[in-house]
Amino acid sequence: MNIRRIGLCLLALSLAGLAVASGACGDDKDTEVILATTTSTVDSGLLDELIPRFEADSDYEIKPLSLGSGQALETASRGDADVVLVHSPAAEQEFVDSGNGIERTLVMHNDFIIVGPEDDPAGVAGAASIGEAMTAIADAGANFVSRGDDSGTHTLELRLWEGAGIDPTGEPWYSESGQGMGATLTIADQTGSYTVSDRGTFLSFGGDVALTIAFEGAPELLNIYHVILVNPDEHDVNEDGARAFAEFLVSEEAQAFIETFGVDEFGEPLFVPDAGKTEDEVREGG
Repeated sequence: MNIRRIGLCLLALSLAGLAVASGACGDDKDTEVILATTTSTVDSGLLDELIPRFEADSDYEIKPLSLGSGQALETASRGDADVVLVHSPAAEQEFVDSGNGIERTLVMHNDFIIVGPEDDPAGVAGAASIGEAMTAIADAGANFVSRGDDSGTHTLELRLWEGAGIDPTGEPWYSESGQGMGATLTIADQTGSYTVSDRGTFLSFGGDVALTIAFEGAPELLNIYHVILVNPDEHDVNEDGARAFAEFLVSEEAQAFIETFGVDEFGEPLFVPDAGKTEDEVREGG
């Protein structure tokens, strides 16, 4: 096992309870591809379906690490991953501009939503804009749980507070879970709190929590995912395996699966496939 894999092994062991990382300490193989990704692609169940489809027709085995986008990109910047699938556009561009990543490719999108208790104590559902929704929570002093983990969701949430002219830091109604989306939804449910969630994870957890969608549909809540190869000129990575998986994600097979994933169970897809589109086209609804 080389130095990079030993580091990954220690990271995987530190992420107690993450089943997706449990195989990361196996023998070092040219067939192993380490994927640093967001908790939403794991918690939603999407990768549980896509990875076996890829592995069935390839010579590679995907080892996913479920992290916030910031942690995923940091892990990849150390060369401890071969490819990343994340949803934090500004951080992704910085990762590429720094020379750590190449070939940033649009894969899919969904959207963020504000979820909270069924009785909506802050009256968020009556807000005319996302700024009004965030202001309503703050003015009411309603409990709010943040991811607080430098994930794409956390980064988006901080932008929403900033856009509303609010700094929730230190407020008694504001807390941070420091955990992934699924765990944060569970905490919000248990504490009667609002939180920001990606739609895919919320729908997949819908039967386990009593939270409801309080606000949705604002253009600021668009949630875009890209796949990025870790730069082989800067890091010792499995370039061929990483490229094969990235190409699979934008293939007709994978995009067709993404288009229908979740429809049978939830009545709507959890993600929208975007291969071949530009980010501007996605933002314009194209």
